[in-house]
Amino acid sequence: MAPGQLRLAADIGGTFTDIAVFDDKTGALTFGKALSTPSHLVEGISAGVAKAGSDYRAAALFLHGSTVAINTMLERTGAKAALLITEGFRDIYEIGRINRPDAYNLFFQKHVPLIERALRFEVTERMLADGEIDTPLDDAEIAALGNELERRGVEAAAILFLNCYANADHERRAKAILEKNHPALFVSASHELSQEYREFERCATVAANAYIGPKVRRYIGEIDAHMRAAGFAGSFLVVQSTGGLYEADQAQSQCVRMLESGPAAGVIGTQALCRALKIDNAIAFDMGGTTAKAGVIYRGEALTTGAALIGGYERALPVQIAMMDIFEVSAGGGSIARVDDGALRLGPQSAGASPGPACYGLGGTEPTVTDANLVLGRLGADRFLGGEMKLDAASAERALKSRIGDPLGLSAVEAADGILRIATTAMSYAVKGVTTERGFDAGDFVLFAYGGAGPLHAVEVAREIGMRKVIVPPAPGVFSASGMLFSDLRYDFVRTWFTSLDDAPFDDMEEVYRALERQGRDAIAGTSVKPQRIEIKRAADMRYVGQEHAVTVDLPMTVFARKDRKAIKRHFDAMHAQRYGTSAPEEHAEVVSLRSTVTGLMRKPPQAKLARGRRTPPKAAFGGKRPVYYAGRFHSTPTYRRAALLAGNRIKGPALIEEYASTTVLMPGDALDVDQFGNLVIAVAGGR
Repeated sequence: MAPGQLRLAADIGGTFTDIAVFDDKTGALTFGKALSTPSHLVEGISAGVAKAGSDYRAAALFLHGSTVAINTMLERTGAKAALLITEGFRDIYEIGRINRPDAYNLFFQKHVPLIERALRFEVTERMLADGEIDTPLDDAEIAALGNELERRGVEAAAILFLNCYANADHERRAKAILEKNHPALFVSASHELSQEYREFERCATVAANAYIGPKVRRYIGEIDAHMRAAGFAGSFLVVQSTGGLYEADQAQSQCVRMLESGPAAGVIGTQALCRALKIDNAIAFDMGGTTAKAGVIYRGEALTTGAALIGGYERALPVQIAMMDIFEVSAGGGSIARVDDGALRLGPQSAGASPGPACYGLGGTEPTVTDANLVLGRLGADRFLGGEMKLDAASAERALKSRIGDPLGLSAVEAADGILRIATTAMSYAVKGVTTERGFDAGDFVLFAYGGAGPLHAVEVAREIGMRKVIVPPAPGVFSASGMLFSDLRYDFVRTWFTSLDDAPFDDMEEVYRALERQGRDAIAGTSVKPQRIEIKRAADMRYVGQEHAVTVDLPMTVFARKDRKAIKRHFDAMHAQRYGTSAPEEHAEVVSLRSTVTGLMRKPPQAKLARGRRTPPKAAFGGKRPVYYAGRFHSTPTYRRAALLAGNRIKGPALIEEYASTTVLMPGDALDVDQFGNLVIAVAGGR
């Protein structure tokens, strides 16, 4: 291969590392999949690249998504971090919003801050809400605090000064002093991540960035050094939580922007497929080894949010950055089943890649969802990963019988069936979390299923919530990695700007938007990648006068060209009605914040078409029959090789469609058609 003509994309999950390789000249797309290597993650990447028949020297771009940032936060394995905060506000990070989401739960526990109180230091300074300085910053005080942090062995410092979104001068100076005096210290200032009001949310965001920063910086640096040593001379880009790309150097300082990088890439890939198939509304459903995740495509666009709660609503810490609107549950192929107080439970613990499910034969002894699928015949022991990895059915059965069956008086098969029922219900919550809870009817959406385990469970999840159609894209086991190939350079900016909509001066509003967009254009110009063109989108956070919380409203550029306040109000009323089921067209509205997204559009891989065949699949596609458990007993069920299927082929359930890194399950009554792009389009029996 000629050097510099490939794009490599790597998605590191809790169990597997997925690689997609796209050749810009020939249009060829190849894949590799290897077990993740938690102790040294770059080894899993290299193994996957080798399996895809490629190497680093031939790549012009390396695109990367990873769960390392969010796992560091959720598992509390980050750095020893300190917080520098305006005098008198030391405890806002711990006090939070004083909300109690579950009012009648006697065992409710408040969020636990990532930075302990002993490492939160008050700084004598004060900025007013209009950006005027009330109390100047004392540089000597910051220098003394830096020495104290070094004495205490602090690895990272977060800086949050009150009202710095209006004037960031104090934060900039404090960061510069700390970095100059302590080069090894990871320093993060809140204005670099968020220029919105709400001190608690900004505080939690910068604290999270500092907490995960040293680990993420080392991790990205190791990958970069390893690839450069192996001959890589191209650009290293990381997927943000929005699905957009940014430079690895930026990711090493603004680490919190990559919290949902892997899942976001899958949603971007789903959006690209929706455009090719002319589908407006879809759910991107990704089930891997550790979790199941769902995102939304609505009217052709992937839905994002300006803030998210990381770690579940009850004990979560907010992160106030733009990110894909994704709901996640602890139900993956490696999720461990257990008996707790006489009841069958699933997750959140996962067997991961090491030791892995019992059937992997790598030392795991706990029963998992993958073990259940194997015992019920949904997975072929000799066909996993195209036969590269033999599964141990006897070990899976022993784990299910001893850990679940015996305590509950069930056979291994009954235990496995119970585990999959619980998994289906848990995964349906992820889909409901991005549809029903957002004011959508799940039945109006198409379910795109991917991830190594997604197609195994998709039709049952769809049936559980009344969805009619499931689509399984080509190579679903590495879909998030291939989704990165459809990502663009993207920068999201927001600035708090309180004003009544009735009195909003369009010239001032335009000035703010243009300033944000200049930042985006400058950021894209500063990268090593030259996009085909730049696209700008605008939005505003709005609320009715008297409300506390706002909703984000996408605004077409035409409303600004026409200076049309009534059109802005109509867009806001419609969004409020969609989100909350009600609106108040006669009430006055106000603008809270202005948002701008600047995207550098990159060339996308073409959608390859599949050869046309007849209604009946070719004989080469038939893979024999094996017993599969459903409806209370084992049935002899046909299997098909997906690689041999042709466009126009139809398969009626029950059936299994097997491929390198995944298996699609059809239940009785389901019907599958292969479309022109090779997608498996499934009509779900019993769907509304």
